[in-house]
Amino acid sequence: MHIVIVDSSRVVLKIVAGLLEPRGYQVDAFTDSEEALAFLTHTATVRVLITSLEVRPLSGLELCWSARLLAEARRPLYVITMSSARNARNLAEALDSGADDFIEKPPGAEELHARLRAAERLTTMQDELIRLAETDPLTGLLNRRAFFARIQAAADRVGNHGRMSAILVDIDHFKRINDEHGHDVGDAAIQAVARLLSGEGIAGRLGGEEFALALPNRSLEEGEAHAGRLRLLARDLRIRGSRGPVRLTCSFGVSCWTEGETVAGLLKRADIALYEAKSTGRDRVVSAETELVLARAG
Repeated sequence: MHIVIVDSSRVVLKIVAGLLEPRGYQVDAFTDSEEALAFLTHTATVRVLITSLEVRPLSGLELCWSARLLAEARRPLYVITMSSARNARNLAEALDSGADDFIEKPPGAEELHARLRAAERLTTMQDELIRLAETDPLTGLLNRRAFFARIQAAADRVGNHGRMSAILVDIDHFKRINDEHGHDVGDAAIQAVARLLSGEGIAGRLGGEEFALALPNRSLEEGEAHAGRLRLLARDLRIRGSRGPVRLTCSFGVSCWTEGETVAGLLKRADIALYEAKSTGRDRVVSAETELVLARAG
C-alpha cells in the first residue's frame, strides 16, 4: 500500500516511516504540505495520507479538505491526521475537514498498524465499488457514463493544441446475429469485439452493439490506421454457435480533436462518419474529415 506522510519535523517523518517501511509499505514523506498535495494529485496509487495538523504552508486541516476532494473524484483515499495535542476540538475539526481517522503524534506501532489495516479494508472496498460503478458488466469495458468522464478528463489534459482521435464502432447486422443464432451468441460477439478494443486508449461500451475508443495523443491518420487494423481483426473473429462458427464485421467512424473542440463535437463527428460507413456498405472505416462526411455534417 502506498502511503504519504506529512509533518514539519523530519524526525517525526523518520519515526513514522521507520514503522511502515519494514512492513512493506511504500512511503513518501514531505515537510511541505503544498508539495505533498501536488504529489497526491498526480499519484493515483496513494491510498493513505497521514498528516500532522501542524504543517505549512497549507494547514493540516486544509490539506485534509483538499485530499478529501481528490477522494470524491472517484478515487480511494484514507486520511489520518496526527497531533501531539489530542483533544475533542482537534478531533472534531479534523473529522469535519474530511479526515477518516485521528492518531496521536508520534504514533505507537501497534495502534498505527491497526489503523492502517482498517484503511486497507476500506480502500479495497471503495476500489471495488468504483469498479462496479464504472464497468459494463458484460464486457468489462467502461460503461457509457464512465467513458464520457474519462474522455473529458483526457480532453482537458490534451488542451486546445493537443492531439486525440476518437473511434466509434458498431457491429454490423447485429440483430441478425441475435435472431439467427440466439442472444448467447450475440453476447459472445459483443464480448469478442470488446476484447479487440481493450488494452489501448480509453475504451467503452456505449450501449447494445456500439463501442467507443479514444486515443489521446494520436492524430487522425493514426486513428484511421488503428481502426483499419481493428476492422481486419473483427473480420477474423469466429464466434462459436450451435450450427458452427459465426462470422461478423464492424463499421468504424473516426474523428480527430481540433482547436476549440468539445467532447460532444468530437464524438458527434465520429458518429456521422460511422453512419456513413454503415449506409455505404458496412465493414468500412470512414473518417469525419472526408468531404462527403463534412457535407453531411453541414
